[in-house]
Amino acid sequence: MIHIHQVSKTFEQRIGGSYKALDNISLTIGRGEFVSLLGPSGCGKSTVLNLVAGLEDHNEGTIEINGKKVNGPGADRVVVFQEHGLFPWLTVLDNVAFGLKQKGVGKKQRHELAMEQIKSVHLSRFADRYPHELSGGMRQRAAIARALAMDPEILLMDEPFAALDEQTRLILHKELEEIWMRTRKTILFITHNIREAVILSDRVVVMSTRPGTIKKEFAVKAARPRDSADSVLHHVENSIMAALADELEKVVREETGDEYSIKKNDFPGTAADSLGGGI
Repeated sequence: MIHIHQVSKTFEQRIGGSYKALDNISLTIGRGEFVSLLGPSGCGKSTVLNLVAGLEDHNEGTIEINGKKVNGPGADRVVVFQEHGLFPWLTVLDNVAFGLKQKGVGKKQRHELAMEQIKSVHLSRFADRYPHELSGGMRQRAAIARALAMDPEILLMDEPFAALDEQTRLILHKELEEIWMRTRKTILFITHNIREAVILSDRVVVMSTRPGTIKKEFAVKAARPRDSADSVLHHVENSIMAALADELEKVVREETGDEYSIKKNDFPGTAADSLGGGI
């Protein structure tokens, strides 16, 4: 279980002064739960993930995992970033096995464990390929396989599909959902895309503009595996878009001036659209 209690984070600026990125964030994520953080650019979504990962320190509050305070990175958490981060000089197999090698796992065993995860993301035929020989979607699958090979309790995913085309993204949504249903890993997922958050998550947490706070949470009570035509998903998408409208207006006003205001019909929006892809 991830427990974030009254956490605030302030960054010092290179040019002097500081700014508050997060203000009094409290959030609990249950074991095996899939939770997405959603909000305007700059609201602190990735900062929350980095704090949970132990990659940054918070200024106030506490972050605990299974009752233990987070004081740095741990083997119970693995981060999957937007950039795959594969080593270009290693094959897919050796990339996926790399963390196991660092842990001292023998070559035969680590290759067996790595191949198991490579199969789970449907890359068996490409295990001996190098990253430059793969498509963007394949590289991101390999990154997910590498994370799974470490068998962490928690997967922290920071916009892992943002750079991919829509068709590839949809395929990886299905694959990630299958992996989650099979492994029941706890997943904290950062995204700008409302449709992506709703299709994947048990719960979507909407954040406000900077300094980021928790504005509203939405439970996604739709059957799995998810069907994009499910009316429950469409209803949640539209509810999230309504909750985000005020926050988006704040962002636009900050950039263009107070005279700007967003009207309801400024957001296209049948439920079939990929809502919020640019938020």
